[in-house]
Amino acid sequence: MAKFMILYCSSESAKDMMTNATPEQMKAGMDAWMAWAGKAGDHVVDLGAPTAHATHAGAGSLPGAEEITGYSILQADSAAGITAVLDGHPHLDMPGNTIEVLEMLPMPGMSRCG
Repeated sequence: MAKFMILYCSSESAKDMMTNATPEQMKAGMDAWMAWAGKAGDHVVDLGAPTAHATHAGAGSLPGAEEITGYSILQADSAAGITAVLDGHPHLDMPGNTIEVLEMLPMPGMSRCG
């Protein structure tokens, strides 16, 4: 199985979303995420967490980095398989939200310990 990094993108920061949500909205959001995670089952390697842009290193900057509001690590046989797993994902219920999918490529000569 291939692993994929899932980047959740929004026009509103995760901090702002969490700060401005009512307790009822937070619970409804978490319930929707947990229902999706239950449906995704073994495809979920790491459900992930919300993220906030902190800084960057190097001369340039990543366009849109501030819009990355969370991540997950999923696995499937193919990118098409991940697309099927993401069908009905609650992140996409919010207007303007998108999901970027990046395949995590194995590095030759690097063993995974642990």
